[in-house]
Amino acid sequence: MSGAVERAVDVVAFGETMVAVRVADRIRYGGDATLAVAGAESNVAIGLARLGHRVRWAGRLGADESGELVLRTLRAENVLVDTVSRDADRATGLVLFEQRLPDVTRVEYHRRDSAGSRIGVADAVAALTEMPRILHISGVTPAVSASAAEAATEAVRIARAGGALISFDVNFRSRLWDPATAAAALRPLARAADVVIASEDELGLVARDPTELLDCGVAEVVIKLGAAGAAAHTTAGVIPAAGHRVSVVDSIGAGDAFTAGYLSALLDGGEVAERLARANTLGAFAVSSNGDWEGLPSRDELGLITAGSGAALR
Repeated sequence: MSGAVERAVDVVAFGETMVAVRVADRIRYGGDATLAVAGAESNVAIGLARLGHRVRWAGRLGADESGELVLRTLRAENVLVDTVSRDADRATGLVLFEQRLPDVTRVEYHRRDSAGSRIGVADAVAALTEMPRILHISGVTPAVSASAAEAATEAVRIARAGGALISFDVNFRSRLWDPATAAAALRPLARAADVVIASEDELGLVARDPTELLDCGVAEVVIKLGAAGAAAHTTAGVIPAAGHRVSVVDSIGAGDAFTAGYLSALLDGGEVAERLARANTLGAFAVSSNGDWEGLPSRDELGLITAGSGAALR
């Protein structure tokens, strides 16, 4: 599989982005909190943009100050947002995080009937007026609403017709739907993709095993193995890659960082082993810092992951 087609935009990441509130203690106790943005596709977009790729995030936001925060943040990260639509009748979604244990984060969503949940086919068309090298979507988008599911399907259809590669991260969210409903919606998207990314427990939602997807025409099935690293399944065989030993600060966003790393190396023309290595590197950066994307590296920082423990760069 090659991502060498010359296009002005490397990646379009299509989906929902919300305002993120991170509380210092439990939500019920109130207290200090920080405000940021979060969303599977925009996390991937930021990760890619920090590595120097030209990326567009496309979706729908409320015509509110929360929407302005999302746009301002993404623009500051050099992510294009010129096709984003604004909804005067619905608010930008909200997600709250509380750290219950050092590596256990509890999440509370306020996204039902949000602007993001009203993503539709028109948004998919607008997002892909300028065809990218890669369209990236995740299983979060079709979980949000029926119109969002239709939009994701249409985005894949348009991108494939335009010659773009399709990247699909299963990204199952049990708070949004049950496994049976998710499987029915996600299986067709996985089979239409060139690259499918999933954790071990998510794969069963879209296939019995990686071979089933490869037989359907998927080029690469990438399985995230947490601290153990990852493995890519292709028709040529299985390529494993070890992870990095790091202190886990916050695991939220690690999967999106992994995806950004994998797609970055694909865009650079790297072989599968190189893609896995960069994916594991970005995943390690993500879990080593607080926030969904805040700790992701620039290209010249990628080598820091191999610096020795306690190293000081003077």
